[in-house]
Amino acid sequence: MIVIDRSGTLEVSDGRPVVATMGNFDGLHVGHQMIMKEVVSRAREIGGLAAVVTFAPHPIRVMAPERAPKLLLTPTQKIALIERLGLDLTLILPFSKSLAAMPPRRFIEEQVLALLNLVEVYVGPEFRFGRRREGDIEVLSEIGREHGFSAFALTGVEDAGARISASRIRRCLDRGEVSEAARLLGRPYRLTGTIVKGSGRGHRHLVPTANLEAENEFILARGVYITRMIGKDLDRYGVTNIGVRPTFGEDRKVIETHLPGFEGKLYGTHVDLEIIHRLRDEKSFASSEALLEQIRRDLDDFETWMRAR
Repeated sequence: MIVIDRSGTLEVSDGRPVVATMGNFDGLHVGHQMIMKEVVSRAREIGGLAAVVTFAPHPIRVMAPERAPKLLLTPTQKIALIERLGLDLTLILPFSKSLAAMPPRRFIEEQVLALLNLVEVYVGPEFRFGRRREGDIEVLSEIGREHGFSAFALTGVEDAGARISASRIRRCLDRGEVSEAARLLGRPYRLTGTIVKGSGRGHRHLVPTANLEAENEFILARGVYITRMIGKDLDRYGVTNIGVRPTFGEDRKVIETHLPGFEGKLYGTHVDLEIIHRLRDEKSFASSEALLEQIRRDLDDFETWMRAR
């Protein structure tokens, strides 16, 4: 896949027809995937390129930073997921107040048509663009008639009578409802980052842990989870504690995973951590011995879950 960062100098110049979608796509949930699959399908039908036009940073972070959500995906995660869906190129527009002030027509002409030979564009039902969010599907269709492309608004995907959205998924993860979040995302929620040295308490208690320094802005609810750690030559299930280790009087959130049976060294390794199943809330224990007994029960629950899956 080609990634075009408009803040750089890379140009698209082969002239092939482009079918595109535009939006923020935080989380790339099943509703977003539906739009992108339609884009890919149409691009293949006409022998063109399938493209995503998106923004960095998230527009609300520029226009109303006090209301900006913590994003579900890192930029690298988003691009990898877009590529996995079969898109051919991603156009990243650096969002700024000057970009937000552009009239809709100028935005499309200068930021999109200047690079892409657009023939069709598909957007979600609430997509808005340009100055004061004046651009909607009707404005986009009018611009398209002048420039030779067609515009379509696809119906949003609903579940249980409510629209699937990134904010809904964040609420699920804030409550530790990881199975529900995975259903709405179409995959388990993933943290990504590097394994770093921790306090060493895990080794002293005979339960060694790999401590993840996550790159994600959004970290889900504190608790103990069954997880899957994926990296180079690594694909193992384990038990992860996300929390502040209250038994030891700490207040900094950590993400520490025990991989039963694993004896290798992971320091400095970049990994993905899929959050699969919630075992329990984080608790404070009166002693290290009580904590260790709970960890043994967690591992028993882990083994039961592994046998049943």
